[in-house]
Amino acid sequence: MKNKKIAILGASSHIAKGLIFNFMHSEGFELFLFARFPEKVKKFLKENNLASKYHIYKFERFFSGKYDVVINCVGLGTPIKVKQASGQVFKLTEDFDNLSLAYLLAHPKVLYINFSSGAAYCSSFNQKVNRNSKLSISVSNIKPENYYGIAKIYSEAKHRALDKLKIVDIRIFSYFSRFIDLEGGYFITDMLRSLKKKDTFITSHHDFVRDFLSPQDLFNLIYLIIRSKPFNGAIDAYSSAPISKFKLLDYFVKHHSLKYVFDRDFKFWPTGGKSLYYSSSKKAASLGYKPKFSSLKTVVTESEYILKGN
Repeated sequence: MKNKKIAILGASSHIAKGLIFNFMHSEGFELFLFARFPEKVKKFLKENNLASKYHIYKFERFFSGKYDVVINCVGLGTPIKVKQASGQVFKLTEDFDNLSLAYLLAHPKVLYINFSSGAAYCSSFNQKVNRNSKLSISVSNIKPENYYGIAKIYSEAKHRALDKLKIVDIRIFSYFSRFIDLEGGYFITDMLRSLKKKDTFITSHHDFVRDFLSPQDLFNLIYLIIRSKPFNGAIDAYSSAPISKFKLLDYFVKHHSLKYVFDRDFKFWPTGGKSLYYSSSKKAASLGYKPKFSSLKTVVTESEYILKGN
């Protein structure tokens, strides 16, 4: 059986790194890795001793290749970058989505997997969302924190309109791996950075719930999508169990001697406050998806690689 040719756009991104790592530890795939700065991808491959069938190019070479699957990992990626980009999130999202769609229109048998976000629900996230959740946004008072979610739901709507093409949007709520940028501005990265520096971690007094997807479970979901009967639709990704902020803090206090304090004035929500940021939709189970990792196990397992040597 010949190798599946997999094109990954945004190959230097956090999510792409986890996928590349898992693809290269699996048989039956040939990777075509596209990035604005290919040298960053080469450095990542060298640092992780990854040697397999792969090709690294700038984005300009994408349209001339032949692939079975296109995976779009391009995105702002971190809260800090989302905040800095503001309205530019629309152009970035659309440029690379349109590039992928143009390729699909020329090669309609190709499967396109796009990374969307839980933010596409445009919800207040005061309760967990599900497949029947409805948009909740003030049309007459659209704020900067709404831009990211609107950009994602717009892409999804465009994909559903192209219903004859094989397009799957995977909504990621939270994702964590050893490859994360500790300067990203997430709660988890700020906490780990404090641990590495042996500083006191400063956070808000508000609790929240997150669903940290592991690199292995995301890869398994994509593997199932590739092997499934072709369809056009969106799927919420999920771990085997979400976790609250306070339970994560308790774990790191107990096992890593974390010191933290609450700051009632602390606030950093570039895409809006999200108290319960996870989904109860289990549509992915119809593909045979059954996550092996809970949010806690994901954070514990992956953070060990970050903290070792401390």
